[in-house]
Amino acid sequence: MTDKIIILDCGSQYTQLIARRVRELNVYSEIHPYNQIPELDEQVKGIIISGSPHSVRDHHAPAMETSFRGKYPVLGVCYGAQYLAMKDGGDVQASKHREYGRAALQTKAGCDLFKGMKEASVVWMSHGDTITELPPNFEVIASTDSVANAAFKVQNEATYGIQFHPEVTHSEEGKQLLENFILGICKCSGDWTPEHFIEATVNEIREKVGQDKVILGLSGGVDSSVAAVLVEEAIGDQLFCIFIDNGLLRKDEFDRVLESYAGMGLNVKGVRAGDLFLDALAGISDPEKKRKAIGKVFIDVFEEESNKIEGAKWLAQGTIYPDVIESMSVKGPSATIKSHHNVGGLPEKMNLKVLEPLRLLFKDEVRRVGRTLGIDKTILDRHPFPGPGLAIRILGDITEEKVRITQEADALFIQGLKDHGLYDEIWQAGAIFLPINSVGVMGDERTYENVICLRAVTSIDGMTADWGHLPHEFLARISNQIINQVKGINRVVYDISSKPPATIEWE
Repeated sequence: MTDKIIILDCGSQYTQLIARRVRELNVYSEIHPYNQIPELDEQVKGIIISGSPHSVRDHHAPAMETSFRGKYPVLGVCYGAQYLAMKDGGDVQASKHREYGRAALQTKAGCDLFKGMKEASVVWMSHGDTITELPPNFEVIASTDSVANAAFKVQNEATYGIQFHPEVTHSEEGKQLLENFILGICKCSGDWTPEHFIEATVNEIREKVGQDKVILGLSGGVDSSVAAVLVEEAIGDQLFCIFIDNGLLRKDEFDRVLESYAGMGLNVKGVRAGDLFLDALAGISDPEKKRKAIGKVFIDVFEEESNKIEGAKWLAQGTIYPDVIESMSVKGPSATIKSHHNVGGLPEKMNLKVLEPLRLLFKDEVRRVGRTLGIDKTILDRHPFPGPGLAIRILGDITEEKVRITQEADALFIQGLKDHGLYDEIWQAGAIFLPINSVGVMGDERTYENVICLRAVTSIDGMTADWGHLPHEFLARISNQIINQVKGINRVVYDISSKPPATIEWE
């Protein structure tokens, strides 16, 4: 049975980071909206209340039931601390000056929360309100020069509040503080490792599936590949994988991916269906309409192939934890559900039950599980690639010629990153076909041809990203290669936008 930390999300941009920091201690964590507290069973060892963009003084500020106090250790972070203090009769007021940036923490000697931390430990403040008065049964356990009640403990309870963010790297000993709370105060065992996850998940799949057949749609990406190997580990030849070529993959991707899967011993059927997808996309420029067109054809092709597998009862998907969190966010589900995500609508249509073996994991955890399973590095370390493929990297309508140009430019860019030892430094990269023509000169002739934009970003999980600071000499070399070798291109530009405010993909 796995120990569990529950994180109550009040809307902070750092909530997922808290979950990741807990998991780095080999302790399983789950995020739940503050107003949807799950059943707290014996696996739960502690509760963390996140920060929030709201003020506790706002009329519509997140408010929650806290009957779990005294039964489980509790850590309120920033808003969470202010809420705990105000709920018990303390006072929270707007700071005269926003408390933002590094601060030196003066801690109370002998406090378990700060065990092993140095004097004047540097922490990261990011709040507009501050606790001006604590309730009578709360005691101050840390202060800074500008924040009198930087941390508190409730008397006779393992309930703590801190007005800083230990989860961000700017808090230099934040990991130690979280370790003190999770492993020390909550007494978690710290045994949630990739090996533990694999063993538990394989057993769960066997128990769920029994002798049934399972269908899995492979994409060539990390998530579906790791999901396939996990399911295959559990049920062997009861798994049937389908890999569909939608005509919008990278250059030679279909053959390369099938070759990789053959070496892994997976039962995979490759289906070439590019013409069907391109026909369905003809004349469509709107990004969401592209996604819907691709999704419809994918479902039709997938259903046709799946019907050839008699007795299939399950559809396995590579859903990962950020997908699950998004669907139950305190901010509500995404306004627009991208129709290409997984295989929307197919389980109901075919009366299949859904199997999601990775739904508890973040992307980096999926990779760690993959390495433990022995999956080849070339698959695990591949950059993410969008479900609709080049359809959302070709701005405007899709034609066979535009696909060719984008594939050729993308292949030169990706191979260049690999040849110059830059590929592993980048989270995601690709070529974007822009719907504009530009004047150029080639030889003695004036040209009026297409523009390719190169995009490369660094990130941990894709939630935020910075543009990749690639060497100028490298970019110059790739630009020359693309212009000289890809017919139809006479200009190459480089995207230096970060996420936010931009997104990684252009559509």
